Amino acid sequence: MFATSSWDSDLYGMKSLTDLFGCFKRNPRRGDEPASANQSTSDSPPMGAVASGMPPPKRRAPTETKTPPGERNVDDTGVPLKEALKQANDAKIAVFCSGNDEEEEKQISEIEAILKTLKDPPETEKPLEIPEVQRIQVNSSSKKAIQYLTLHDSWPLIYIKGNAVGGLKELKALKQDYLKEWLRDHTYDLIVIGGGSGGLAAAREAARLGKKVACLDFVKPSPQGTTWGLGGTCVNVGCIPKKLMHQASLLGHSIHDAKKFGWKLPEGKIEHQWGHMRDSIQDHIASLNWGYRVQLREKTVTYINSYGEFTGPFEISATNKKKKVEKLTADRFLIATGLRPKYPDYPGVKEYTITSDDLFQLPYSPGKTLCVGASYVSLECAGFLHGLGFDVTVMVRSILLRGFDQDMAERIRKHMIAYGLKFESGVPTRIEQIEEKTDEKAGRYRVFWPKKNEETGEETEVSEEYNTILYAIGREAVTDDVGLDSIGVERAKSKKVIGRREQSTTIPWVYAIGDVLEGTPELTPVAIQAGRVLMRRIFEGANELTEYEQIPTTVFTPLEYGCCGLAEEDAIKKYGKENIIIYHNVFNPLEYTIPERMDKDHCYLKLICLRNEEEKVVGFHILTPNAGEVTQGFGIALKLAAKKADFDRLIGIHPTVAESFTTLTLEKKDGDEELQASGC
Repeated sequence: MFATSSWDSDLYGMKSLTDLFGCFKRNPRRGDEPASANQSTSDSPPMGAVASGMPPPKRRAPTETKTPPGERNVDDTGVPLKEALKQANDAKIAVFCSGNDEEEEKQISEIEAILKTLKDPPETEKPLEIPEVQRIQVNSSSKKAIQYLTLHDSWPLIYIKGNAVGGLKELKALKQDYLKEWLRDHTYDLIVIGGGSGGLAAAREAARLGKKVACLDFVKPSPQGTTWGLGGTCVNVGCIPKKLMHQASLLGHSIHDAKKFGWKLPEGKIEHQWGHMRDSIQDHIASLNWGYRVQLREKTVTYINSYGEFTGPFEISATNKKKKVEKLTADRFLIATGLRPKYPDYPGVKEYTITSDDLFQLPYSPGKTLCVGASYVSLECAGFLHGLGFDVTVMVRSILLRGFDQDMAERIRKHMIAYGLKFESGVPTRIEQIEEKTDEKAGRYRVFWPKKNEETGEETEVSEEYNTILYAIGREAVTDDVGLDSIGVERAKSKKVIGRREQSTTIPWVYAIGDVLEGTPELTPVAIQAGRVLMRRIFEGANELTEYEQIPTTVFTPLEYGCCGLAEEDAIKKYGKENIIIYHNVFNPLEYTIPERMDKDHCYLKLICLRNEEEKVVGFHILTPNAGEVTQGFGIALKLAAKKADFDRLIGIHPTVAESFTTLTLEKKDGDEELQASGC
């Protein structure tokens, strides 16, 4: 499961929060990139590795005032924003206010009255101390910045133990016993549930800031019994083993290319050893697992290999593999439990099929394989398995790569067919086991599905025999067994946490990042960035936000697909076809010419631009070898609101595939003939 900056943006037509409010700025710290909390109004949503993108904020950033930047705060009084946020984070109870307002005073008095009702009777052995409410008066610019930072419109704005609660209405909505417990002391400042990329990044950052942190991680075995170590999906059953197997597949082609370049290879058939590759990859992953444990220890994070579940608003019951339960309490909680693969509902599917949770530790060579699903996971696995020499079929219900640019998805399909993969349209309805699998050998299964006759339109049941059936039809959030409903954390139909930014909309001391936060791209770097930024915000009062727009990503199909920004369909929907201009071309990578690789006929790139905004680039797409490296580099151009003219005046590095973006002149039009590539 696959940076932000407050740029001085006058050159690029963007407005930073400093421009908006005259106060929203932090000094860069060693080891992290600066970040901005807003985007240009024409910024595009991200293209994640799933059909998922961050929705628009619940409220837009305030428009810039007419007061010149240098004079903006002359008539305003109050604590400077940076200091105000720090005070709110350090105080047990704080209220942001504007001062000199009768209605504000009335509300603050009511807040204080509510808090006084929490006082324990005098005879209580350890009575709860109700702290004084710290008033933090800020000016109008800081007020706008704080409201944008928290997405709370309520004013005065209450903070409890550094968490934005909202106004008087939100305070009243909290259960009184919850509020009372919140003010008590707890064992930890933060408990992180989930030891994946985002959870680990957040835990380490919080510990760096001097907080007492515990990180819980426990992997429930897959239906096939597969489990793994600390590090989450990306490290164990996602990005890392996937990229390594993709590389193994590419190396097979390089061996054949080598002959064309004059290398003399041993006579006879060159064969791939699945077991050797698997063991090498698992050894590398084991070293990463150990490294994460060492890092947590060095940062003084308490690592607990147990399954965490809320048994109280501030209490976690941690159950280890021996069923021993330990009770833990904290002031804040971070949900970073990630996703697990979905299964359809029909007999035998969990007994006879595998998912990406199992593939990378498969004890036997997979043999003839059926990959069910049109997701990037399905296509990536199908691609490297075929490249390793296996007979692979991809079964899809409808379109490939939903949520991605469909022109690019169709080009991927055409390339994979030319590459030797087979595609079937349909959905399996049942599976019959012919021969049981062993630790040394794949089983044999017959898969049945309905197939429509193209001429008559009639459906008949057809079947095919396979050794391995891999399901990759999507993933769902691991939140059912965490106890979120028991304390009132609001979840979406997707089972993800509904957040105001990363903060739960209903329980303000609970946060979520990464794949379990509703509306967030399901990508590892997103979770890592969000975890670090969130920790600085809630523990230091840093005025920074994670930017969920224009996130570059890559699908590691045999010919890699890199993208950043809008898909062609989304650009047309958002801006209108008449306002979109698309520059595109095909190209022939030099390294493909001598070996005469079939891939050379499928390399393609395009830039999607806004005609009425000086051809600002809102979509970047490329199908090429090493697309990930190319896309990461060009992603910064979209972050800086680059125009087509900026690409034109950039001098390319020759000979590379990336230089093709500096020489684009062909405009894509309906009805054009297929482009033909030529050499340099």
